[in-house]
Amino acid sequence: MTMPSQFTEEEAVLMADQHFFQAKAQIMAKVRHLLAATHAALKEEVASATLVAPPDFDPTNCHFVKGEHLEFFPYQYLDFPKHFHDSNAFAFRTLFWWGHHVVCALMLEGEGIKQYKVRIVDRFHQLAGQGLELSLAPTLWEWKRGEGYTLPITHDRKAQIAAVLAERSFLKIVRFLPFTDPRIQSGQVPEFSRETFRAILPIVTH
Repeated sequence: MTMPSQFTEEEAVLMADQHFFQAKAQIMAKVRHLLAATHAALKEEVASATLVAPPDFDPTNCHFVKGEHLEFFPYQYLDFPKHFHDSNAFAFRTLFWWGHHVVCALMLEGEGIKQYKVRIVDRFHQLAGQGLELSLAPTLWEWKRGEGYTLPITHDRKAQIAAVLAERSFLKIVRFLPFTDPRIQSGQVPEFSRETFRAILPIVTH
């Protein structure tokens, strides 16, 4: 397929728009600041929790990432705590995805996965009703929301969630903050991430 060489009127206007890219740079700088504040908030939570994690888990390990091409859209994220080693994953990600949403995710794979699944079922009503959703995607790296992608963890879905869990070799529990939410404008991403981390603790603590 040959890419047309002419530009539409809308494309020409966008290319001439300096303001958009200046605003984008400012927004991305603010996002980085919010992720640093999120890291500080989560450090307090991790320090006070007794996490059931892989033996070589380092509770101080974190990672900040910035990119331009998550399905064509810019993004930034913080992984903390962060553990990806061999086939094991034990990580909590706070992701800003331009054009989509902010999403917090607990990602678990490998060692201990059976006990994590048991805890979700056994402690289901501690987890339900807090805006958490179970990822249905065939990979840890899908960030969309909605039918076919995520299943809300609500009190009436225990049997359905248990059936889905039984078939999965990894777990991803997510919670979304739309950009239309007032908490975005007021800079409450660190609080949102902290609340989400607290909400998922029954899965990863004794």
